[in-house]
Amino acid sequence: MINIHVQILLIILFWNTDCQIIPRIEECGLSCSQGIHCKSKPSSGIFNDFCHDIPTSLSSVVLKSMKISTLIKCVQGSPCSLNLNIKGTLSLNENIRGLEICSLSLDTQQSQCTSVRFARKKSKMFNGKKVQVQFSCIEVNVAQHIYVTMKTVPNYCEVKLSQEYYVEDCRNSDVEKYIPACWAGKFDYNVDRARKIISVNVSNFLRDQDYYVRLCHKWFTCEDVGAFAVIKGKESFKSVSLKYSQLLPCLCIEGWLAVPDARRIQLCPFENGKYYTEVLWDNIVYNPATQTLAWEPACPVLVTVNLCRLMKSNNHCEDIQNSSRSSPEKQVKYSRVDTHPRLCMKFTTKQGSWVKCPFAHGEFPAWKMRTAAVGEQLQVFFTSQTKAQFSVLVCNGTQLASCESVGMHHSVSAGDSVSITMSWEMCGSTVCIQGWRTDVDYSVPLQICDIHCGFHGQTYGDGNPAKAMTHRMKTVHSLH
Repeated sequence: MINIHVQILLIILFWNTDCQIIPRIEECGLSCSQGIHCKSKPSSGIFNDFCHDIPTSLSSVVLKSMKISTLIKCVQGSPCSLNLNIKGTLSLNENIRGLEICSLSLDTQQSQCTSVRFARKKSKMFNGKKVQVQFSCIEVNVAQHIYVTMKTVPNYCEVKLSQEYYVEDCRNSDVEKYIPACWAGKFDYNVDRARKIISVNVSNFLRDQDYYVRLCHKWFTCEDVGAFAVIKGKESFKSVSLKYSQLLPCLCIEGWLAVPDARRIQLCPFENGKYYTEVLWDNIVYNPATQTLAWEPACPVLVTVNLCRLMKSNNHCEDIQNSSRSSPEKQVKYSRVDTHPRLCMKFTTKQGSWVKCPFAHGEFPAWKMRTAAVGEQLQVFFTSQTKAQFSVLVCNGTQLASCESVGMHHSVSAGDSVSITMSWEMCGSTVCIQGWRTDVDYSVPLQICDIHCGFHGQTYGDGNPAKAMTHRMKTVHSLH
């Protein structure tokens, strides 16, 4: 229940921020209550930094309260601006000549200070009375984080009010409507695939103000893709052409006014296209020195990556055990990988699955397995262009993706062979010889199936055993 109440409170707070009406003024200024004459002037704040001991006749709570709000200042013929409206209450005393109000931007560390002075005669007449001071001439930016302080003049130690304040951002309807920094503009675009150019036309932004446009890849922030273009405010033609290398789901158009803290608008036209998603799987790299296979996404994507073995019979790619990886934006890497043409990478998202086989074009050395039947024995040979270790077993291939062992494992090196005695129980259409590399972490198992062993007591042609062996030799280059 507590979580629900917290969520409701946050929703109310954000709703209030977005929908709060901000008062508009034509002039900023200073005012003091009780008919006290006061005037203001800019102050460096340096001379009032050092504090004095509090006189015995002065209470440490002479400053009663401080309230901060935002105003929109609009002067005809000029853009509107945001100003702080600061109200402070203090008790007048003959030891106090005025107030100093300072604002510090916690974003830029820039400060503004104003000194407010009271007429001496009036101050003495109203000694002990509360007076409210209102000052509204400190200009601020959209969504600025401000630290406001109020001190007496002279500055008495421990007599000070301070408050942090967040200026409304462009989600507020009044700020969005009146403040130029929130006029982010509107995009129309056209893609020229032949020339790899995106033409962008911008409208609905402040006249006579320069406007920046760029392409970027959207991760946590939008990262640059080439240089940005400038649309000059004085030019009537509000269009630019931007070159791209690939149309990716995270390729976005971003634009903003050439003013400090300007709101930025983004348009990502390719983020929902299945065609554009498929391009993400192309960035696969194999390092022969370390036998490492790696894929690094060009865009953040929620994807599950597996190594898989491509089945010859139906082009299905069966997952290799313990190879599943999930990563939205980090590199996926597999160490000690077999470079067989049918070892592939499978990428699965909500939109579907894609299989990429980086070794399918024969650019890397592959190994082969072959068998030769002599009498009741089956010889299994392995050939490889590189040093390799293999394991062999007889299995029952009742399922396409698995092979249940019906015999013992045999180890063999490339260039050597191993002899397997085949009993009548082990022979049949479902029996397979399965071989795979054991000197790597990820290998595809190859199978030779449909083993027939009815050689004993038979004659083969002219009775030449060599001819019979040649006749019954099988070579496998890929999976069933």
